[in-house]
Amino acid sequence: MADAANHARTDDEDIAALAKGGRTNIFGFLLRLAARLPFLFIAGRLYGADVLGRFAYAILVVEFAAQLATMGLKRGLAGELSGTERPHGHIVAEAMLVTLLASLLAAGLLILMPQAMFPNSGINGLDRLLPLIIIAVAGSDVALAACAYHFDIKATVRARSIIEPWAISAGALGFYFYSVRDGLILAYVISMILALIASLVPLVRHYGIPRGWTPHWNVMAKLTRHNLPLAAADAVEWGSRRLDLAILGLFATPYIVGIYYVAQQVASLPQKLKTSFEPVLGPVITRNLAENNLPGIARQVSQVGFWIIAAQAGIALALGIPGEAVMGLVGPNFVGGTGALAFLLAAEVVAATAVVSESALVYMARLRNLAISLAMIAVQVCLSFALIMAARRSGFSPLVVAAAPALALTIALGLSSLVKAKLLSRLLKAPVNAWRWALLWAAAAATLAGSAFVALPPHMEWVELVFGVPVVLGVYALVIWRRGFGPEDRALFRKAPKP
Repeated sequence: MADAANHARTDDEDIAALAKGGRTNIFGFLLRLAARLPFLFIAGRLYGADVLGRFAYAILVVEFAAQLATMGLKRGLAGELSGTERPHGHIVAEAMLVTLLASLLAAGLLILMPQAMFPNSGINGLDRLLPLIIIAVAGSDVALAACAYHFDIKATVRARSIIEPWAISAGALGFYFYSVRDGLILAYVISMILALIASLVPLVRHYGIPRGWTPHWNVMAKLTRHNLPLAAADAVEWGSRRLDLAILGLFATPYIVGIYYVAQQVASLPQKLKTSFEPVLGPVITRNLAENNLPGIARQVSQVGFWIIAAQAGIALALGIPGEAVMGLVGPNFVGGTGALAFLLAAEVVAATAVVSESALVYMARLRNLAISLAMIAVQVCLSFALIMAARRSGFSPLVVAAAPALALTIALGLSSLVKAKLLSRLLKAPVNAWRWALLWAAAAATLAGSAFVALPPHMEWVELVFGVPVVLGVYALVIWRRGFGPEDRALFRKAPKP
């Protein structure tokens, strides 16, 4: 009885901690949304789809290399810190050094093979040195993961939702007058350097300078080997969100890639809600695994999964119903990407269950989780090629063909969510289910409300954005609050009383 009570108290405290992180990240999402839209507006209106497409492909390759360079420590660091008696500052220092060495290796390879970043355009100027920014991208990710172990989510919000997006927006505007060809890349470099600085400051505050520490190469090698399955899973999960753009780049011009990139960036906004829970969920899961509190993990995964799906569905409806108006903000030429936007927004919703399930699977069944992720990638690739070839044979326009990889991604992520949730349920011997029927009723009500605004004449698209988006969100939130949220769900919006 006492153990059960202790678990209940621990579970409640964990839910409160997850809710606190969720509140912080919802605020961070709004900040990121406010900053990301100006960047897309500047990039689309001033630079155009061709330059934006060139930029998008180069950054795709660089960020994939940075994802590999983190060596799985974005999520694996919580497990390393939970399972050691060594000073945490020494563990973090070793993790940062491993990341630095991996980043230098990845950067060196891309400097030798710059065509991987710019396959459809010439290489000149500072293009060859762009991979050096991998050091900042990967280092910032691991530093923020270390801060999240102390439940410091404000550090992530500050670096990723304020400094990084606002810096790239301001840089894109400023560097436009210096070089239209290189302005976006220069703005990206500046934003990543500033984000790294904003990540290192709270890292030092939490862990201090690692005094008395010297590199233990055998320990670092063991750290690397232990996290390799997690690194592969991270790369697969990250790559699944970018593989559609990479595949499209094999068939389409930079102009079409630029339009798809804008749709991808808009759709990735709700994704930040999902990924920002990972740093909070990781430490909670590792502590419950140490206590063998498997029912508590099932409860937490289901709870966070519902929160994420509920938030993402509302945002997807608010951005997708007036999709033409949203894409038209970037420029008239981008309206053709509305179909791709709709599928990409749906993909983020169906992927939520897979992501929260994976937060536990990476600690409980790393290799099986990796196998499922690799199978999902294979399904996505095969479907993408099949749908693109079918659309081209049917004589559809290039913009319709561009929606094919987005549809393939949606199907693959849906299958992944089903399989990973089922595997986790079997391991925990408890149900893992983030779905509630109230989501369907809220979506139906929001769709009816939004259809009235979509029916307005084309010259009144501003009404869709200024009034339609808030109305869709308001109707959805009202229904989900009344029909779907219970007392535990409302903890997301209720601050815990101070002791």
